[in-house]
Amino acid sequence: MSVETRTKQPPKANLPDAEEQLKVAAAAARVANRLPELRLVLLGWRWPGKSLTGNTILGREDFHLERAAEFSVKRQTEVDGRQVTVVDTPGWFSSQTTPASYRQEMLRGPAMCPPGPHAFLLVIPVGMFTDGDRARVEEHVGLLGERVWHHILVVFTWAEVLRTISVERWIRREGHALQGLLQRCRNRYFVIDNCVFGQHPQLGRLMERVERLVAEEGGCYCPEEKKEPEERGEARRPLDKNQNQAQEARELGARPKQNSAPRLSMSLEVEPAGN
Repeated sequence: MSVETRTKQPPKANLPDAEEQLKVAAAAARVANRLPELRLVLLGWRWPGKSLTGNTILGREDFHLERAAEFSVKRQTEVDGRQVTVVDTPGWFSSQTTPASYRQEMLRGPAMCPPGPHAFLLVIPVGMFTDGDRARVEEHVGLLGERVWHHILVVFTWAEVLRTISVERWIRREGHALQGLLQRCRNRYFVIDNCVFGQHPQLGRLMERVERLVAEEGGCYCPEEKKEPEERGEARRPLDKNQNQAQEARELGARPKQNSAPRLSMSLEVEPAGN
């Protein structure tokens, strides 16, 4: 008759389940990748809730809503113990030509938060979004260069009008105009409720979304610089005799001959055509 010997097993520790472990790891990653400050620039046409979104981030009414802003304005606040800089730019016109001064102020916005914004918040109200709307967005955002699209986070406002419809369903319903724009922004978007005053429950998630964008793009936005021909690997062609004479005349202040070819100049700001 054999005697069965049993060894005592140590009591099992109360280990967290897999979902809890993922939450702990995600929280640790957020702390490790936390940026000491965030710099944001607001973009959008007039009256989409752009300045109101800025006030929601600030937690106070610093951006005035009673009139259309003509200048870029910078404000700062503290969110979860770190400094957040918000620059509100002039809104472009939806159906009329946007004044050149407004466009110039849009270009000045990124320079107001050196060394560059971490993200551009492109504010779009929930509603009908047409091909014309997309063309206006691409026209004005394109003033900042092609690189800016990598740093755009679309922020949808007025989402309360959807009632029981999800934002994802609304995006599918709107069709190619909105979907194509989101693809240019790498399908990055956030829905914000601007009807909440004071400490906003969504701000933490919005800041995390911006940090994820910065991590994916490897840093903040830097303005594109125009390169000289030598920097692009292009050698300058030697001037011929007539060109040398023309250059000497210009240096001496002489007026060019009437039959000389006009010189074309390119400026940063192009005056928009009249309506």
